[in-house]
Amino acid sequence: MSEKSKVYFTRDLSAEGLLKIYDRVSENLTGRLAVKLHTGEKNGPNIIPREWVKELFDKRLGDASIVETNTYYEGDRYTTEQHRETLKVNGWTFAPVDIMDESGTAELPVKGGKWFDKMTVGKNMLGYDSLLALTHFKGHMMGGFGGSNKNIGIGCADGRIGKKAIHTREGSDDMWSIAQEELMERISESTKATVDFFGKNVSYINVMRNMSVSCDCEGVEAMPVVTPNVGIIGSLDILATDKCSVDIIYAMKEEHHHDLVERMETRKGLRQLSYMKELGMGSDDYVIIDIDNGDKEISPADAVRDVVPFEGN
Repeated sequence: MSEKSKVYFTRDLSAEGLLKIYDRVSENLTGRLAVKLHTGEKNGPNIIPREWVKELFDKRLGDASIVETNTYYEGDRYTTEQHRETLKVNGWTFAPVDIMDESGTAELPVKGGKWFDKMTVGKNMLGYDSLLALTHFKGHMMGGFGGSNKNIGIGCADGRIGKKAIHTREGSDDMWSIAQEELMERISESTKATVDFFGKNVSYINVMRNMSVSCDCEGVEAMPVVTPNVGIIGSLDILATDKCSVDIIYAMKEEHHHDLVERMETRKGLRQLSYMKELGMGSDDYVIIDIDNGDKEISPADAVRDVVPFEGN
């Protein structure tokens, strides 16, 4: 029997909690490090707090770079010029930010895909040795939920070719021309191209805080719903990371998770998990390691036993 994937968990939603989780999943992050996180639309309310990320850079990441790509939709990050202005407005000025498709694109193979045999990513990604997916876990209008898979699959694809290929049928510009389950598969195949490129040198952290049903990338202020804040999880296994996050949501009381579960299910978001498994991207057989309590093994229900309804903190 194969060993279960380890998912590390802390209830400490702070810069210190983020540091503790990072230390558990950073063993393979060597050489030049790219940190993929969602930096948000202008003044977006629900991104990972900048002060947490700054402390992570100050104390652990050194000369790593935050990495992003331009958006497929027209908005605050559609062009590189607009994107850099938005970065300034949102305070991402304490570390280098590499807009990876600023100088062009590159193609990576998609092994075993049924929609793609290659994916187009920001060219600059090929200059990094390791990747940290630092993700604000939340709902998403098109993806059902946004975890590590969506962060990488959409966030590393370039803004014009790769993202268009994921969202639209050939010859169409309609972002709703793809059936929901197929969209989940396309996102996952894009992610596979990137994680295969980095091999073992990639780690995943999901921050389960201010979890709204929608993402700032939709151009709206997606205020948090009643879903409680939970904590931070991290793993070396992308499927285990996102599956654990979803399982934690389902383990909540119905009145706490109703809106987010409805969003995940109506958008067929769970297909991200089953398709990642089919692609061999990780394991959905995992164990949660509670680092707040002597590395005790716990269940998703244990992780949410003491959570309280969201009150805006």
